[in-house]
Amino acid sequence: MTAPTEAGIAPLVSRLAAATQARRPLRAIGAANAVAAKVAVETGFDALWVSGLEVSTALGLPDENVLGSRDLADTVLALTRTAELPVIVDIDNAGGTLAAARRFAGDLARAGAAALCLEDSAYPKANSFALHRSQALADTDAVAAQLVAMRGVVGTQVALIARTEALICGESVTEAVERAATYAACGADAVLIHSKDATGQQALAAAAAWTGTVPLVTVPTAFAHLSPEDLGAAGFALAIYANQLSRAALAAMRSVATSFQTTGSFTADGTALSDVADLLQVADPAARACL
Repeated sequence: MTAPTEAGIAPLVSRLAAATQARRPLRAIGAANAVAAKVAVETGFDALWVSGLEVSTALGLPDENVLGSRDLADTVLALTRTAELPVIVDIDNAGGTLAAARRFAGDLARAGAAALCLEDSAYPKANSFALHRSQALADTDAVAAQLVAMRGVVGTQVALIARTEALICGESVTEAVERAATYAACGADAVLIHSKDATGQQALAAAAAWTGTVPLVTVPTAFAHLSPEDLGAAGFALAIYANQLSRAALAAMRSVATSFQTTGSFTADGTALSDVADLLQVADPAARACL
């Protein structure tokens, strides 16, 4: 198994520890393709997040345990060709079994992932923001066993982030923190206590209640009004902006396509388009368009 580019457990975990001490979180951005990875590099993000939702959507699939390890590994390979940033991969509940967790760990370590994020949703998972189906929680012992199994595969090459969906499922902050502590005790290098409370107060309360020694991670999708400075002050070492680039791309594509249908021009309403040379240079920095 080859070592991930720039990103084994030691550098990433040490950076998270330093971010905790500095009260300045690392910022990861969701990237489902090389174009997003290039934007992340250009704009100064610290890491890339391979989102199950973004990759599923890009493939025309529901975010319900449909992705396989190779789908995610192909995305990791595209990102590592383009960006020298740590790649953190959302593996959902890794299929809910030890065998599946081992395969996810092995395939993604070989692809060059810096970290894997395992959540404690029951199989089959539901997206945390889905309205059509409720999320359910897996047994903590089963999740802990998956973490141990994954560690046995990746050793010290890849960091493990344990994510609890307890708050998403309506459990208390106390329950969420207890679950996170269990996963940390089983070898997780960081913990993510997920919340969709739009005020952000639930996430801040969870951070205040966390007394563990491993770094704390957040996904502020629902509480985007809290700045990285706010999150760092609360004790978060990593803020994951999970799907903003895909959402921005969807809005922009709709805008330019609508402009063309109504005016015959993709730029009549002032919408900016990157030129062809810019697109070519995502994969080949030396490329030049000849138009």
